[in-house]
Amino acid sequence: MRKFLNDFKAFALKGNILDMAVGVVVGGAFGKIVTSLVNDIITPLISLLTGRVSFTDLKWVINPAVYDEAGKVIQAETALTYGNFIQTIIDFLIIAFSIFVVIRLMMNAQKRMEALKKKEEIEEAPAEPEETEISILKEIRDSLKKD
Repeated sequence: MRKFLNDFKAFALKGNILDMAVGVVVGGAFGKIVTSLVNDIITPLISLLTGRVSFTDLKWVINPAVYDEAGKVIQAETALTYGNFIQTIIDFLIIAFSIFVVIRLMMNAQKRMEALKKKEEIEEAPAEPEETEISILKEIRDSLKKD
């Protein structure tokens, strides 16, 4: 049991796990922001276009509700409430687009960093010495000695 706990501790305290935990928390908060954006800004604008009071109230009634003389519901309506589904799709598309933009920015930054690193490596490489007349004459001398 002690080894199990030690292994779990090593796993839980790795840097990547902590980064992932922070990402999950930030992602949850971001999801709430996107949901608010869709519910409070985008949905009312779409409602204006569709002429509905609330976008989430969109539904297709298959069987209407049955009422008695007093107005009490005897049998509830059967309906496909697709408004919430559309709203969830809009949430997903906004989140997916945001993640795409962030990943694309990170990839571009990584490419720039790699390009800068390569440029620095090229600049730091020792320059080859220029061949002078003396070095050329020494090479000729050495080659003549070999023959």
